[in-house]
Amino acid sequence: MQTNFTDAQLRDPDTSVANQILRTCVHCGFCTATCPTFVLLGDELDSPRGRIYLIKDMLETGRPATEEVVRHIDRCLSCLSCMTTCPSGVHYMHLVDHARTYIEATYTRPLHDRALRAVIAAVLPRPGLLRLALRGAKLARPFARALPRKGVLANRLRALLKLAPASVPPASPIEIPASHPAVGTRRGRVALLAGCAQQVLDPAINEATIRLLTRMGVEVVVADGAGCCGALAHHMGRHDPAMASAAANIAAWSREIDGAGLDAIIVNTSGCGTTVKDYGFMFRGAEPGLRAQAEKIAALTLDISEYLGRIGYAPTRPAPGLTVAYHAACSLQHGQKVVNEPKTLLRKAGFVVKEPADGHLCCGSAGTYNLMQPEIATRLRARKLDTIRATGADLIAAGNIGCMTQLAGDAMPVVHSIELLDWMAGGPAPEGITPKSA
Repeated sequence: MQTNFTDAQLRDPDTSVANQILRTCVHCGFCTATCPTFVLLGDELDSPRGRIYLIKDMLETGRPATEEVVRHIDRCLSCLSCMTTCPSGVHYMHLVDHARTYIEATYTRPLHDRALRAVIAAVLPRPGLLRLALRGAKLARPFARALPRKGVLANRLRALLKLAPASVPPASPIEIPASHPAVGTRRGRVALLAGCAQQVLDPAINEATIRLLTRMGVEVVVADGAGCCGALAHHMGRHDPAMASAAANIAAWSREIDGAGLDAIIVNTSGCGTTVKDYGFMFRGAEPGLRAQAEKIAALTLDISEYLGRIGYAPTRPAPGLTVAYHAACSLQHGQKVVNEPKTLLRKAGFVVKEPADGHLCCGSAGTYNLMQPEIATRLRARKLDTIRATGADLIAAGNIGCMTQLAGDAMPVVHSIELLDWMAGGPAPEGITPKSA
């Protein structure tokens, strides 16, 4: 794609990167076939190619974002399916992230939109606040029917209340920074990203991760000072808060590397993993010491399925006789290119694994997307559940808390893959799951 940035514009590092990405695009349109919003809406501007044109025009002219540009960029899930499909290697993730930062700096959203985004950005990354908010949402849920049937704000508030769990688990001791010693001879030492929303919504995921790794001889540290990865703010164009969260993690994990050392940084929420693996790019303009630390952290980061494959996961219990529908989170299969490892591990653990049709299409979660674009997210959820039910599986396994929350509420149980792997290697059964062979 031909671009027409001025020399002065190209002296800005972010614009220079955007220019390189735009020039990679050859207009082929392969991305339209795998873009969830284009598949649903049929609007070229709701496809990656259409959004690329909008971003190019916005950045080249240097004018503030318009309502039209914002509407179509906001509808992008950042599922990154287009990056898997693109034959030219267009790095759409970095382009759309820059566009969102530009929008945040140049466009004034309606008051209700600004207020909701501010609340989400303040609450979701902070476990204590999120736990309080979810308890409040539980109390407010019966009043949802009093909301107007139409209107953007009413639909978003309804989505917030609907996604709130019926009960909020108590805080887990896993949240406290600590070192969990290996059982037996130590084979390795890793840091676990305890995360923010996940430890509130489903603390059993981190508990299963630590149980399994320590039984396999791996010491697991939850580092003091590490918290939200920054993804939630990053994908809303809030650059400074995102960088602050990332910098805190880099500092916390660097202290562990300089101390007892780390073999890997383990992430069991794939949306977070995609962001942490991108820390090197995010801090490319930082002072040399911080940039080097960010690059080292990114290089050490692995999804839990990648690490278990490396250290030789093996079950200790007989096959449970259960069929699992494996839901491939977009951030895992498209963002991190981790495709086969989770399925291989589940099969090794004794599960029959089936994949739904159109497994490359997003379920509609996409971080805060199901809160900000509930109509589209609901349609994507329905489509995904239809294809999952068609597999005839007993339960759904996924590697991302956002997807799990989005797909919950149907007849089929939804669990994190690590809970199933832990169970088959000596841990407790996930809540509500019973082997057919029992």
